[in-house]
Amino acid sequence: MPKTLTNLDIDLVRTFATIARLGSFTHAAERLGRQQSTISLQIARLEATMQTKLFERSPRSVSLTTEGRVFL
Repeated sequence: MPKTLTNLDIDLVRTFATIARLGSFTHAAERLGRQQSTISLQIARLEATMQTKLFERSPRSVSLTTEGRVFL
């Protein structure tokens, strides 16, 4: 992760926390009233901003990486 983080978009952080809590991009999209593709794009933006991968994705599950756990 970068040494300093400034001006993180709170909506991206909210999306991250919702996915972490629910363990699913699809369920997070439903909870937040958005399309799953929008959720994926938001996480891609957050990961690019933070310069690290936050989630391990598989076809049936999502889990936090070590960096994701630290961020949470």
